[in-house]
Amino acid sequence: MKFNKDEVCILIPTLNESLTVGPVIKDFRSLGYTHILVIDGRSSDNTVKNAREAGALVRTQSGKGKGNAIIEAFEVIEQPYILMLDGDGTYSAKDAEKMLTPLSLGFDQVIGDRLINAEEGSFSHLNLFGNHMLNLFFKLAHSRDLHDILSGYRAFTKLSIQQMNLKETGFEIETEMSVEAVRNGQRIMVVPIRYSRRPGTPTKLSPFHDGIRIVTTIYRLARVNNPLFYFGIMGLFTTLLGILTGVYVLLEWFRHVEHIPLTILTVLLIVVGIEIFMFGMISDMLLVFHREIIREIQLNQPPRQLK
Repeated sequence: MKFNKDEVCILIPTLNESLTVGPVIKDFRSLGYTHILVIDGRSSDNTVKNAREAGALVRTQSGKGKGNAIIEAFEVIEQPYILMLDGDGTYSAKDAEKMLTPLSLGFDQVIGDRLINAEEGSFSHLNLFGNHMLNLFFKLAHSRDLHDILSGYRAFTKLSIQQMNLKETGFEIETEMSVEAVRNGQRIMVVPIRYSRRPGTPTKLSPFHDGIRIVTTIYRLARVNNPLFYFGIMGLFTTLLGILTGVYVLLEWFRHVEHIPLTILTVLLIVVGIEIFMFGMISDMLLVFHREIIREIQLNQPPRQLK
């Protein structure tokens, strides 16, 4: 099943990518893609000039951060299919058809997996290890293995975008899109893509600072997608803290030293920890029930009439 390239919008968020954005746009135009939107974060170099000369429509985002840029772009795109990638030259236009074809076959979102065919030197050992750990944490928190949740090469249907409630303003946006896709039960395909060494300016992502924010986002968003994991971690931590204080109280008691206030705190921590865990179990049961109701409603809706 072939897709119509006129129905595809190539979305490229940029910030100071003057060395690479032009060739990226030209590669897509040479393949027949005419709707190319560059959403720029107020670049201080010639990114905007080079993008326009290469044939792209350029808009300047009103907010700051990659997340804000993508959210603002989604609001103005009219084409039914969207292919999003960074403008730093690390992704190849030759993978566009591989990314878009699953959408015409009924999938809602396609994620390009960089970690399989990455060019040597495109990832540092620290970044590669961090990516694998974040993917593992996402799998534990959201019960879905998406291989590369931080990939910036993604394809969407317009309908799948409308189902998402995106709020993250920075580099956590890819994580949030992955969570929202899982939460809405979207059909997701992961395809291997080429990932090249960054030829332009150094990456703007901070491995430590942004890594902490991504971990926090994965955990925070589990509250509505996997409450048993979210509250279970809180309950387990609180209970373990109570057990540790209890061990200390017990050891001191054997030495004939009593800690009444600490004993009370120990009991409270253990009880509260167990209650938080139980609340997570109840929330998880309610979420499963809610999803079943939504699924039944969708199954009982009359089929749409083709115009």
